[in-house]
Amino acid sequence: MKIRLSVGLVMGVLLAAFGAWGIYATSNPAKFIPLAIGLSLITMSFWKNRRATILLGHVIVTCGCFLITYGIYLLPYAKPDLAHILGLPLFWGLFCTFGGICAIYHGFCRCVRCPGK
Repeated sequence: MKIRLSVGLVMGVLLAAFGAWGIYATSNPAKFIPLAIGLSLITMSFWKNRRATILLGHVIVTCGCFLITYGIYLLPYAKPDLAHILGLPLFWGLFCTFGGICAIYHGFCRCVRCPGK
C-alpha cells in the first residue's frame, strides 16, 4: 500500500499521539477527539478518495464546534498558563474547525491529494 499524503500522515501521528497522551494524563473526555481525528488522518493518507476527504472535513468541523462549545463552558475555570491553554478544548475546537475547512477545501482541488496527476 502506497502512502498518498505524507503531510496527513505526519499530522495524524502527531494528533493521535497527543490525544493518546491526553487520555492517559487527564480524565478529560474531549481528548478522544484528537485521537480519533489523528487515526482518521493516518487512514486517509493511504487513500486518494475525494469523497472521504470531504466527509472527514465535515466531521472535523462538527467536532470542532462541539469542542468550542465545551471550551467556552470551561472558560471560567481556566488557568492562564500556556500548557493549560494548549490543552483546553477551546484551542482544539478552533484548530479542528479550521482544519476541517481546510480538508473540505482540499477535497475539491488536486493540490494535496495527488499532485502528479
